[in-house]
Amino acid sequence: MFENLQDRLGSVLKGLTGRGSLSEADVSAALREVRRALLEADVALEVVRDFTARVREKAVGAEVLKSIKPGQMVVKIVHDELVEMLGSEGVTLDLNAPAPVVIMMVGLQGSGKTTTTGKIAARMTNRDRKKVLMASLDTRRPAAQEQLKQIGEQTSVDTLPVIKGQDPVAIAKRAVQAAKFGGHDVVILDTAGRTHIDEPLMVEMAEIRKQANPHEILLVADSLTGQDAVNLARNFDSRVGITGLVLTRMDGDGRGGAALSMRAVTGKPIKLIGTGEKMDALEEFHPKRIADRILGMGDIVSLVEKASETIDAEKPRPWPRRWPRASSTSTTWPNS
Repeated sequence: MFENLQDRLGSVLKGLTGRGSLSEADVSAALREVRRALLEADVALEVVRDFTARVREKAVGAEVLKSIKPGQMVVKIVHDELVEMLGSEGVTLDLNAPAPVVIMMVGLQGSGKTTTTGKIAARMTNRDRKKVLMASLDTRRPAAQEQLKQIGEQTSVDTLPVIKGQDPVAIAKRAVQAAKFGGHDVVILDTAGRTHIDEPLMVEMAEIRKQANPHEILLVADSLTGQDAVNLARNFDSRVGITGLVLTRMDGDGRGGAALSMRAVTGKPIKLIGTGEKMDALEEFHPKRIADRILGMGDIVSLVEKASETIDAEKPRPWPRRWPRASSTSTTWPNS
């Protein structure tokens, strides 16, 4: 993941790090290459524009520390903006709600919702010792409900028995009731998808949400989505109100634009990433680690951070202002 972006950004920024001085023209030239690299990685144009504008503003007016070179400072600025774009801090699934906590999985057909549902359920069962119930609400895709049943058997996670002819909203209601009666901590609703976003899909998602009142609504998206990632994320967020993102097939793409774009346009955290086909191939998303991987210049970033800390430590601290004590014969305070 991000290999292409890493190669391109690495070559651009390495050309800056050894230079003793940088002009505004130098920064502009470098940012043109950064812009091109991000676009080739399928990052949405509006996201690229915002990113390069923020970097330019900080890089041109940056206070360069004596112990580092201007180019190194630019690398640090690009790194920090990447972290900010990806979400600053990692955010995990929120289970802080009365049991059973309802998690609703949404996304397009083929994004990996059913497999991801199984991965999350297995992770909660094995790592967090939660009792989980999975329910398939996909009544359209052939054998979708059977697929989730097989995943449940494979991972030793309970699945809701199938009742033929029941619509998705009714299944959601039954799943929540079954989880309550069964003493489950979490119930995961695996909803249906389409090959594209349409009105019937959004209406169905909204009705399921109204019935089940999920605590988490996770948009599952293929990391190969590319430029369509922005429209996908915006549509689901505006109509359903997602709480987080799960990106699948993060091991199968060298670009990674979907990860950068969807987080930036929705403001919703990337909570998990799928890194393989196996049921344990699911990881939490750590923005700083990803930024480090994209730039591949952790040593320079650390150098700038240490230099900044040293400068801060050496700055003289202002003496605290003290009032002279009032004498016992006077109640008049000195003028400030």
